[in-house]
Amino acid sequence: MEQKKEIYSAYTEILKEELMAAMGCTEPIALAYAAAIARRELNDLPDKVLVQTSGSIIKNVKSVIVPNTGHLKGIPAAVSAGIVAGNPDKELEVIADVSKDDIKNIEKFMQEKEIVVEHLDEGIIFDIVITLYKGEDYAKVHIINSHTNVVLVEHNHQILKSSDCLNDMPSDTAKYELLNMKDIWDYINHVGLVDIKDILDRQIAYNMAIAEEGLQSDYGANIGKVILSSDANSLKSRAAAMAAAGSDARMNGCELPVIINSGSGNQGITVSVPVITYAKELKSTEEQLYRALALSNLTAIHQRTPIGRLSAYCGAVNAGAAAGAGIAYLSGGDYEAVIHTVVNALAIVSGIICDGAKASCAGKIAFAVEAGILGYNMYMQGQQFYGGDGIVKKGIEDTLKSVGRLGKDGMKGTNEEIIKIMLE
Repeated sequence: MEQKKEIYSAYTEILKEELMAAMGCTEPIALAYAAAIARRELNDLPDKVLVQTSGSIIKNVKSVIVPNTGHLKGIPAAVSAGIVAGNPDKELEVIADVSKDDIKNIEKFMQEKEIVVEHLDEGIIFDIVITLYKGEDYAKVHIINSHTNVVLVEHNHQILKSSDCLNDMPSDTAKYELLNMKDIWDYINHVGLVDIKDILDRQIAYNMAIAEEGLQSDYGANIGKVILSSDANSLKSRAAAMAAAGSDARMNGCELPVIINSGSGNQGITVSVPVITYAKELKSTEEQLYRALALSNLTAIHQRTPIGRLSAYCGAVNAGAAAGAGIAYLSGGDYEAVIHTVVNALAIVSGIICDGAKASCAGKIAFAVEAGILGYNMYMQGQQFYGGDGIVKKGIEDTLKSVGRLGKDGMKGTNEEIIKIMLE
């Protein structure tokens, strides 16, 4: 009983910590957040900015539009936005409140100030160091391994904050070690909805709003619209299109916030929007939707934990498989249906690479969602992939370990090569 209470508490805390609000792609927003903290400590606009960051951050910031900047892209835009108009108290919504004058000043700052970007190669996938200089004064901020994990704040050789927290997850990692599909299934079937309702209500409201915006306006390659134009009658296609449309908007400067999952807004959209779309079509109860979303969110987090925040392994794959689990639950599937859905989906699309945040992420999301749904349909027709089929192992947990190993260790070289290609 005590073990169950510990797991119940841990899973609830994980949902509350992971399902944060963020506006814009989270890697440029992390840069803006670090820059805003440094600007506050410097207490003046700097003359020079030094941005030192790992290749995976460079990869994820290079091609994505930073919201509230007048459609500017890249590291200088993200950092300038944080310096000129950022509110570090709002964390991943650091540049949510930006005026028209601020936007002009962001561009002016970029044009007039020296902004130096250096590739930081210290063996840490997620690594950001921002130093602002004003005459002989300086302020430095260091973030490691997750978007708000500030391990150093320094002003003129005075250490204002120092931490040795180098974990991949944002806080106490012990509770993440408790994640497993059997206990996740037990949790989502017994959790008191009062404990998770507020955060899931926000996820529903925020992520559906940006999906609708993606369908109504012109963003990027308009993947969501393309899918609907060819197959608007299929529920599977509508679910994939809605998720893709949310990414269309988010990757291309939409200023609406999203509720993220595993440090990613795209993953947050993918685990939620298809599940909500199915719930509406199936006329599921509010309780069924909440439990399906809890299942989808926790399944994605469980998959992503051994991989870490950033990798050459596309996070949409994890999120699409998790969405398939949520859809299986809504469709009346039991535990066996859920875990076979996840394994089947991962066997199909685990080869998708992450080559940074940009418009094509929407297409990858659509394929991952369709793979999740296909994984469930396979199980319903008595079909499945078995242990020994490629990276699939016997049992859900061993398969997830296999995928985690692929994403974290196996794709290190791939990630380095992707970064080289993108920096050429």
